[in-house]
Amino acid sequence: MKAKIKAPKDFWAAMMFIGFGGFFMLWALTHYQMGTAVRMGPAYFPAVLGGLLVFLGLLVLIEAFAMAGPKVPTIKFKPLILISVACVVYGYMMKPLGLILATALLVFMSALGGHEFKWKEVTILYVVLIIFSLLVFVKGLTLPFPICPAFIENCPIR
Repeated sequence: MKAKIKAPKDFWAAMMFIGFGGFFMLWALTHYQMGTAVRMGPAYFPAVLGGLLVFLGLLVLIEAFAMAGPKVPTIKFKPLILISVACVVYGYMMKPLGLILATALLVFMSALGGHEFKWKEVTILYVVLIIFSLLVFVKGLTLPFPICPAFIENCPIR
């Protein structure tokens, strides 16, 4: 009797979980001291986490053979490229443009990668994200992010 994969996406996700979890578990166990639950060694956390990842992968693997899922979709490169480029642009533009303009570039470039682009929704998302970023990262965590562009001498937002 030959087992048939009914959910290819779940099968490949399970293979990824099992592969990564097994690799890190074996690496930790062969290169570091395990220790005990009371006195944990450097291998304890990666070994346990890797084991849990393998277990999760086995559960997903069983599900891949038991339950039918959607067929594997074709990869669309436009969103993949736009979102990746937007993240790189954000990283490079944070210092010269500041948090506000760099985040605008990130949000709008990433949104162009979607299947539909609505200016109103993306602008609302940007405003909410920039307010959240200012409150959490700049005010709450006091991270030294430049808020305004470098060419503005006195930033009105502090």
